[in-house]
Amino acid sequence: MPRILHALLAALLALGAGLPAAAQNNYPVILVHGFLGFGPDTFEHSGFNYWGGYGDIAAHMQVYRGPRAVYAAVVGPVSSNWDRAADLYAQIKGGCVDYGAAHVRTHGLPGQQQTPAGKCWAADPKNNPENYPLALYPAWDAAHPLHFIGHSQGGTTIRALVELLEHGSPEDEGGHELFKGGKVGWVRSVTTISTPHNGTTFADAVLNLGLQTPLGDVLKNRWANWELSPDGAREFNTWARTSPHIYWYSVGTVATEAGAWCCNATDRVIAPVQTTYNQYPRNDMIPGFKATAGEWIVPSALQRGLGGYTQLGAGRVPIDSDWFANDGVVNTVSMRAPGGHAVREFDGKSVKGTWNFLGNYRGYDHFDVLNWPNPGPSANPLYERISDIIFGL
Repeated sequence: MPRILHALLAALLALGAGLPAAAQNNYPVILVHGFLGFGPDTFEHSGFNYWGGYGDIAAHMQVYRGPRAVYAAVVGPVSSNWDRAADLYAQIKGGCVDYGAAHVRTHGLPGQQQTPAGKCWAADPKNNPENYPLALYPAWDAAHPLHFIGHSQGGTTIRALVELLEHGSPEDEGGHELFKGGKVGWVRSVTTISTPHNGTTFADAVLNLGLQTPLGDVLKNRWANWELSPDGAREFNTWARTSPHIYWYSVGTVATEAGAWCCNATDRVIAPVQTTYNQYPRNDMIPGFKATAGEWIVPSALQRGLGGYTQLGAGRVPIDSDWFANDGVVNTVSMRAPGGHAVREFDGKSVKGTWNFLGNYRGYDHFDVLNWPNPGPSANPLYERISDIIFGL
């Protein structure tokens, strides 16, 4: 049923029906989830959404000064940015996922298939003998561009997609259409929310504890050499360029406070003794991350948490006190823009080809910004602000 409603809405928009007078465009929006994220149908019977918790951010954006076409995509929950970008392209445009023969041969996991079964979408509902799920927006091209909004790794996934769209992959260009490049103008804007553009120290600070669980093994194996660690992100940032043809926006979140001897907004049960040098989790941070967000991992007194972790290893990205503030999962300093890429403070004017930083949202943890159940603030005003900006381009 949601797919049918999306299709009807897209048809109305294509005809120009209901276009708000103040809007300069009404291009569709694609929401891209982060690491360990899930799609709108994953927990369909529970009513729980990645984008909105027990609410629905996509639905809110659809009617806010709408109607709008807003789609929540689903990509590999623990995949690399490249693989997730390939998932995203096929799901939007239609066709089957192709990870590229050369890429799989060089960077693929053991046993990974170049064209995995079960990852196909139909571009034409009238020609769908395999009964594939329908693609989100088969009309996608330079004449029918899209806005993208990514949370956490969703932001770096979108950056990988843009790089492949515009520049392709010389090693893989003889294969899938995605790797041919030249698709300039297909993306109108990219907005990243709580995205670890420069990685997160969660891997070094938390996963080095030697978690003896299947999830811990997956996390350690995947985080060791990929783009979400600071060292891996530095390499990724040299490949995934900030296109001069696109409007780029970023949003930071911070749910820690500088230490104080008393009376700040932090959880004093988790951190009864504090220093002004370090950062500590706020009372309203999602409980599951309080134990690792502060100076020390609780109950350990031997392992630094995100709010106190530093390292100056030779050849590695230096981590100092600038990295202490965080949202429970990602260091706030990493959310502003990729290292070495142009960035500016957003002043009401959008500039192409540079990151327009919309500011740090204090009191929002990594999942408050998705409206997951928690005492934190509502994220709806943020998505309304983003809507006003991108539809005004």
